[in-house]
Amino acid sequence: MTTKLNMTIERSSVELTKDDFVSDQMVKWCPGCGSHAILSSVANVFPKLGYRKENIMMVSGIGCSSRFPYYLNTYGIHGIHGRAAAISSGVKIANPHLSVWMATGDGDSLAIGGNHFIHIIRRNIDINIVLFNNQIYGLTKGQYSPTTPMGSVTKTSPQGTIEHPFNPGELVLGAQGTFFARVPDSNPRLMTEVMFEAAKHDGTSIIEVLENCVIFADKTHDMITNKEFRDDRQIVLRNGEPMIFGKNKDKGIRLNGTRLEVVTLGENGFSEDDLLVHDMYQQDPGIHLMLAKMSFPHFPVAMGVIRAAMYPTYDDMVEEQITFAKQNSKIKSVDDLLNSGDTWEIK
Repeated sequence: MTTKLNMTIERSSVELTKDDFVSDQMVKWCPGCGSHAILSSVANVFPKLGYRKENIMMVSGIGCSSRFPYYLNTYGIHGIHGRAAAISSGVKIANPHLSVWMATGDGDSLAIGGNHFIHIIRRNIDINIVLFNNQIYGLTKGQYSPTTPMGSVTKTSPQGTIEHPFNPGELVLGAQGTFFARVPDSNPRLMTEVMFEAAKHDGTSIIEVLENCVIFADKTHDMITNKEFRDDRQIVLRNGEPMIFGKNKDKGIRLNGTRLEVVTLGENGFSEDDLLVHDMYQQDPGIHLMLAKMSFPHFPVAMGVIRAAMYPTYDDMVEEQITFAKQNSKIKSVDDLLNSGDTWEIK
């Protein structure tokens, strides 16, 4: 199964490059912040889409991630805390011919913006959401967020946080998400691939980026992203390929009854034929949910596109309703409206 880029969005008449999408604003993120890699990946993806710059909109809320619109040479809206999803929804519904992107953090989208976040997913509006997950509030100087690991000592949890953190993938699929991907900020090539797949998807796409905050949560993802052992603690999913991972490509994921299981190829008679083959287009979210929930040390963490199921989108259905109303309504103008229903003359 393949999907195509939105052909209703106006194409550029000239070939664009990454430089065309880089703004003249000074990037004010801390040196070493993972946001730099995310920005570079987005700037790499945009020219590949072939859209006019004027037809791309970047929306953000509040937080370090939300400086994003300033750093891209496109149209943009720097919104208010937690409301980027609501603004993005309005933009896309008002003008379906825009490619709408949203930059948000784990605090911005999963705490104050949590309600908007789950409902934009449930509605399946054609918007691409890049979720910067550094497991901390960085802009406001180190408070714990909805994804901070339990027990973490932060400015607002001096004895360790006692809240159970969200797994963004589990949350997205629980909200009936049609597209979810995960990628570390240390793998810009994979990040670019995933963002392009998100752009091709017709519906709400969520890209969780495991981002490092060098100031307030340094190495928060290190146990799975450190280059010394990342091959054994990550699995990059490729559609149509068996789920193999490990430094020596000798480990795999199989379905044992109703549960996933890590096996070693060559041991106990296990071969590639016993492994799950990734189907990101599967409508049933059951396997996708299990993949999104995998965590170290019992499993490798799933990277790449986990789910990309096709369902009708909210914005397309709104357009269909508007078209139907225009074709079937007896009221074609304001005059028709004012002269409809009960009318009378005053003498």
